Amino acid sequence: MSTRIISAAVALVLAIVLVALHNTIVINLAVGALSVLAITEVFKAVGLNKFKHQSIACMAFAGVDALMPFFFYRLHTMYFFSYSLYLGIFVLAMCILYLRDHKTYKFTDFFGMLGTTVLISYSFGTLIKLAQDNSMVSFVPEKQQGRAQVYLIVVSLAAAWLADSGAYFVGTFFNKTGREVHHPWPEISPNKTLEGLAGGVITNGLILVIVSLVFDAVCDGFSVRYLIVFAAGMAAALIGLVGDLTASMVKRQTGIKDYGNIMPGHGGVMDRFDSALLVVPFMYYLASQWLLIK
Repeated sequence: MSTRIISAAVALVLAIVLVALHNTIVINLAVGALSVLAITEVFKAVGLNKFKHQSIACMAFAGVDALMPFFFYRLHTMYFFSYSLYLGIFVLAMCILYLRDHKTYKFTDFFGMLGTTVLISYSFGTLIKLAQDNSMVSFVPEKQQGRAQVYLIVVSLAAAWLADSGAYFVGTFFNKTGREVHHPWPEISPNKTLEGLAGGVITNGLILVIVSLVFDAVCDGFSVRYLIVFAAGMAAALIGLVGDLTASMVKRQTGIKDYGNIMPGHGGVMDRFDSALLVVPFMYYLASQWLLIK
């Protein structure tokens, strides 16, 4: 337990630093590193890491995809080297490697590596867009746009990570009362209960409202749409559960306990971001439609 607490504390400090530096290239480099690590962990789990050149191509794409938004959104340069262009280059490179290694590199390997890389990179990329795309806060006074973006980052990550806490405490409460609890996914995640899920859904909405109240109290220039934030928190709990169970299913089918050990006591990047990979894009969509703040 002490190891888990220390790891969580270190991760929290790093997260605060990154959020504070959201307008700099530091967050692009950090998110790019997380994306590369997540892809590497999945490849290792399913045995695709043996394809070295394909793995290098996938990691290179993830790194470029995290770095380019800094040039687009902050420096307003390199528009020619757009997502469509470097995605096309990546797919072309993967096709060439597929043709070269067709005797040992099967179509399932090809599409598995291609899909994993694009999906994980896209999900992490929405976090960068929340941090650096000013179009979502263009209606906010310029001096407050940075704080508005910090709010969007914090509320999105809170939506992904705090539902489990609510589910844990509610589920523990039901267990202590001696009431019957229901385990809807015993083969995938035997510790999750239906009662905990219901508690996590409600508490996640409430937590996002509390986080929003704090920001609303200290930041001028924008107001929170509380009803939508509450509903978004509840929806995010369910969406995050799908991500969590999907990542757990991969671990069950591949016979591993954790994806990695980058965070002692917590596992790897995929163990910590499995929910966020679905929740953050959902929250980004709401933010891009100006539904969270006004």
